[in-house]
Amino acid sequence: MTDFRAEVATIFESLVARIGERAPQPRLHATRKAVEYLGNPQQSYSIVHVTGTNGKTSTSRMIEALCRAHGLRTGLMTSPHLRFVTERIMIDGEPISDEKFVENWRDVEPYINMVDEDLIDKGEVPLTYFETLTILTLAAFADAPVDVAILEVGMGGAWDSTNVADADVAVFTPIGIDHAEFLGNTVTEIARTKAGIIKPNSIVVTAAQEPDAMAEIVVAAQMMEGELFAEGDAFELVSSVSAVGGQVMQIRGRAAAYRDVPVTLHGRHQSLNATLAIAAVESLFGNGSRPIPDDILSIALGNVTSPGRLQYLAANPPIIVDAAHNPHGAAALAAAIRDVLPFDRMWCVIGVLDDKDARGIIEALDPVVAGFICTQSGSDRAMQADDLSDIVAAVVGADRVSAEPTLSAALETASSMCGPSDAIMVTGSITLVGDAITLARTENWT
Repeated sequence: MTDFRAEVATIFESLVARIGERAPQPRLHATRKAVEYLGNPQQSYSIVHVTGTNGKTSTSRMIEALCRAHGLRTGLMTSPHLRFVTERIMIDGEPISDEKFVENWRDVEPYINMVDEDLIDKGEVPLTYFETLTILTLAAFADAPVDVAILEVGMGGAWDSTNVADADVAVFTPIGIDHAEFLGNTVTEIARTKAGIIKPNSIVVTAAQEPDAMAEIVVAAQMMEGELFAEGDAFELVSSVSAVGGQVMQIRGRAAAYRDVPVTLHGRHQSLNATLAIAAVESLFGNGSRPIPDDILSIALGNVTSPGRLQYLAANPPIIVDAAHNPHGAAALAAAIRDVLPFDRMWCVIGVLDDKDARGIIEALDPVVAGFICTQSGSDRAMQADDLSDIVAAVVGADRVSAEPTLSAALETASSMCGPSDAIMVTGSITLVGDAITLARTENWT
């Protein structure tokens, strides 16, 4: 019997040997050449393309769940993964099987090699890790086949390899400063790059944005003769209240008003993501003329998950993980800690990658965290725990910070500090959250 899991691991090793996601290539022609060799698989299904700075993955997952609840066969591409690379290619709500991952890789590998040779002959670097994975994903969706694919942008938009697909609906979550070394130092520059996902005659649905970001989206939509629908004007979250297992929302959508909509995710930011997802799906079906039935809303959003986003891993003491990895995401997490999570004190186990704004993350969390235990993930990009603790101490004071080189030791330290009504938050990087989820499963936390 073929060991497909072992073969997936071998393929993954070959992928990570390529130029990584830390050094994206600002180009589309390489990915476009590969999908042309494959017969443009991305043209065989509808596309919802999602960009922004924070909330992309959760919003994408909600859009996928709503489409699937309508009876469509769905494909969902998100990044990065928390444990296994197959998590990035979801078909009908489940990670692609190891067997299908391998089969699709065998189909596309010859064409990947052809493009690599072409690029090298022209003095360019071969296809990167993310470019290669995007090509594999688009082909896997066509092979499934899916009716609609929800594609989360890897970075930016205009030159992100997912942008070889033409969006029927282009979705913008809130835009802030992140990846400044690649996207620009201002919200205007970053929004201009992200607005590159808007294609001719596409429908554009956006969350509320800073004025400079909104101006770029408006200009891009006008240039592409697209229809723009913005939060606050075309749709809005009327209210949300915490409930058992999540929250209940009142929403004014594009097509209808929706009352008592459940969502199994915590935090006002997730209510806003759900509102954006509803508007996106209304736009996909009849351009806002068809209300979403209440039972579909309940099935989709009442069961949606977003691993690594305010996810509980243990109960005694409570251990929660959240993948906030920039100041904007940390601010949303701080609001959730303050307004939603029912604990007296929150102890923060934090690890940050060395190219992130660690100080900005700490400043956002400082008002709602009792103390910080600095650690580091297994990523070679992880900031050393002692270096991170120096940054934290400069913000919050040396008496509220300690450092542990391993996640296990950091969690032990945090547990020793917890009172009966306290909890532990693991955050700061997606890689640290992935390590925590793996540790929870390995050690069978309950």
